[in-house]
Amino acid sequence: MSVLGIDLGGSATKLAELEDGRIAGFAEAPSPVRMESLFDRDGQYPGNGTIRLERVEKIVLTGAGSSFVTGDFRGIPTVKTDEFAANAAGAREMTGLETMVVVSIGTGTSFVSVKGGKYEHIGGLAIGGGTFSGLSGVIFGHSDMGAVAEMAGRGDAANVDLLIGDISGTALPGLPVDVTAANFGKARRDSLKEDVAAGLANMVLQAVGSSANFVARGTGITDFVMIGNMVTLPQSRHLFDRMGEFYGLNFIVPEYPGYVTAIGAAILSRSGRM
Repeated sequence: MSVLGIDLGGSATKLAELEDGRIAGFAEAPSPVRMESLFDRDGQYPGNGTIRLERVEKIVLTGAGSSFVTGDFRGIPTVKTDEFAANAAGAREMTGLETMVVVSIGTGTSFVSVKGGKYEHIGGLAIGGGTFSGLSGVIFGHSDMGAVAEMAGRGDAANVDLLIGDISGTALPGLPVDVTAANFGKARRDSLKEDVAAGLANMVLQAVGSSANFVARGTGITDFVMIGNMVTLPQSRHLFDRMGEFYGLNFIVPEYPGYVTAIGAAILSRSGRM
């Protein structure tokens, strides 16, 4: 038998099934979504045969959308857990770290400090995957994150972002010439859509990375575990590495970054930790 963690987020719903402490299956659906629509009449997630309700002994819900769900689901005991606790438990499981800040880039972005068995939500941003998909819809006419990320991979954010080198002939104290001075600071009506897409990814990820720097100064923690769908963009690894060097921080991307919260929810139910 297994435990099924479901993260009902504002932009996407993630499912992670744990059986005997190991990950048995994943699935994803767009949000908002009704619980009933997640499974067919036979209790199988459509298009994903790895998750079946017949072997699930408990469902653990988390995320903002869980507030709309009441009672058990199809006779299976269904409970709820704090999203920030799930972030912390999932990140601990996937990294083995006891001290870190978990940065969840979901619809918006949250920062959760973890020290041993204790966690604290220390703040967030109204910028995240929702910003990326919403602006993509306005600019490109669709909100397909993968398609926009692919477009961004063919563009150059330096063609739309104003860099230090664009406004100064030399580097400024602590600011190399290739550092962004203003996101979209030199964008024009005729800017290539590929460059705009690259600038959009740059803007969201840089906002999160810069905020992590302030969080590090306030907490003294330098290990930042990055989770959420935005983390899977091809551009993210390079940007996090660059910002890590610039700020002296360690940005860690665990395995299955988009499912860490759902994994954490299932872990909390089974282990009783945190």
